[in-house]
Amino acid sequence: MRPPTTFGSADPMGASGPVPVMRVRSASAPAPGRPVNEDLVFQLGPLVGVLDGATVPEGFDTGCVHGPEWYVRHLAARLGVAEAARPAARLTSNLAAAILAVRADHGGQCDLDHPGTPSSTVCLLRDCGDQVDYLVLCDSPLILDAGGQVSVVTDNRLDTAMAELRETVAAVPGGAADRVTRFRHAVSVQRERMNRTHGYWVAAADPDAAFHAVTGTMPRHGPTAIRRAALLSDGASSAVEQFDLTDWAGLLDLLSADGPGALLDRVRAAERDHPDRLRRHKPTDDASVVFCEFAPTV
Repeated sequence: MRPPTTFGSADPMGASGPVPVMRVRSASAPAPGRPVNEDLVFQLGPLVGVLDGATVPEGFDTGCVHGPEWYVRHLAARLGVAEAARPAARLTSNLAAAILAVRADHGGQCDLDHPGTPSSTVCLLRDCGDQVDYLVLCDSPLILDAGGQVSVVTDNRLDTAMAELRETVAAVPGGAADRVTRFRHAVSVQRERMNRTHGYWVAAADPDAAFHAVTGTMPRHGPTAIRRAALLSDGASSAVEQFDLTDWAGLLDLLSADGPGALLDRVRAAERDHPDRLRRHKPTDDASVVFCEFAPTV
């Protein structure tokens, strides 16, 4: 777990008065028994983020010599370069620039049009001093506490696509290898729906995906000012979405009191105690959280 860090937005004119501060704590851990963490948490000045690389199911090709871990590391680094070069640009524009730069990082070794090319969810938050910008792409939710009201920013297109996918797979004829046949068919159909208008969007090799993200802003001042925010991979959001350990407000309270590491500990305990609630094809998942607290401003 990373130690707490703070970021202050200084007045460019040097005026006196309170400086807005964003305090950041984070934690990220691979699934138990796995040496590689395909999640990534980062802070680049006023920008914080969670990336969740898509695990490649065993036996499936990707057309690429790189894997999800490589992809999330390069995407985070390229986001940092884009933000440094254009700190006032929209998050969508900088994410698109980062995706395009990572495309070049492949060095011509890979088939970037392959439906299994490495990909990642994206959850970003940027403190601009007078407001906070955010971006959510695919299933890494953002939890906001503003003016005492807790809300959730989600991109549910993957869940919608998966629900439709389950109906499609249910129609596959059974047989001696029924489970294997259905799983392979499900993965193939899901890949066909990635970064398609009637499917779902994720960071991969197509920079246009960035402009399909869910975005918005929150004020840093006044009665509706943002107080807290949590950026989660789905391995961490499972505390609420799968295991019902608490609600979203309770999750923020847990992070405030005990820190991100405590949340991950509770998720791991729930995975052990409730294997019947695990989803998709993985028994456990990488889990990551970035927790931000905003000092009151006047």
